Amino acid sequence: MVLERLSGSREKDTGFLFFSGKGGVGKTSVAAATALWLSKKGKKVLIISTDPAHSLSDSFDEKIGGEIKRIEKNLSAVEIDPKLSMQEYKEMLTPQLEKMGALKGLGLEDTLDFAGMTPGIDEIASFDRFLRYMNSGDYDTIIFDTAPTGHTLRLLSLPDVLDSWLGKIIKIRMRLSGITGMVRKLMGSGDDSGEDSALDRLDEMKERITKAKKILSDPNKTSYNIVMIPEAMSIYESERSVCFLEDACIHIGSIIVNQIIPENSGCSFCSGKRKLQLERLSEIETKFPENKVLKIHLFREEVRGRAMLEKLARELYA
Repeated sequence: MVLERLSGSREKDTGFLFFSGKGGVGKTSVAAATALWLSKKGKKVLIISTDPAHSLSDSFDEKIGGEIKRIEKNLSAVEIDPKLSMQEYKEMLTPQLEKMGALKGLGLEDTLDFAGMTPGIDEIASFDRFLRYMNSGDYDTIIFDTAPTGHTLRLLSLPDVLDSWLGKIIKIRMRLSGITGMVRKLMGSGDDSGEDSALDRLDEMKERITKAKKILSDPNKTSYNIVMIPEAMSIYESERSVCFLEDACIHIGSIIVNQIIPENSGCSFCSGKRKLQLERLSEIETKFPENKVLKIHLFREEVRGRAMLEKLARELYA
């Protein structure tokens, strides 16, 4: 089973599980239930929310916040705060770029301002923090409760964007290093330790990005799970997501269909709705023949708190 294969059971490798889908389909509940299920199996689990709405706290029915919080023995959680991450990112990156004076005056002002007010900087900042957790090696399994599909697809495309951007800066810096070194000597100033430090920091970030790209595209380490409901709009969006992920060489683990109405012969409305859902389920299995389709019935109670999350997990995995 994909879940067991990626739960860090082999050679101490960390397994990475992503859960995403259209807003309102229950992906946070599924991610939280999975995290709880694996932790009960003895795996050391970290669940991370990259969704700005942060419904992870609601799912566990307790405040989590922007720092790693221990939920119980083998389970920790954190909600990445985009604003806080952006501030940390700017404080780290902007001074490094400012030290690289040789880059200024060469038409690269837009690049240097990338750490400023560029749209999407919050996603990039969140991704950099996400990389630090990914490379920590402290957990058997890291689970990502991601934002609705469009935001998530942008997040997953960031390694290529950042790799290209950082690559350009590093390449230009290396090309100019000989010239700036000569000028410094002529001016009587040979201290370029600040620029070397800046270059080292950018190199480190580039290495993290390269490693992340390899992890995300390795089916032995990463599984991307799409949560949907048996309705046409959710199916169409999930289909687009699958195409994007396949093009990005990201392994798709399972299709999880949530909120299936249980059989109820005493309710004509319920029976009619269930009949339509079963038709959609058949369509889903036809559209995604290569993926395991897991099904979750609609619960009478709200899925909130550990008891309900465990109930959901039992239906999903037991």
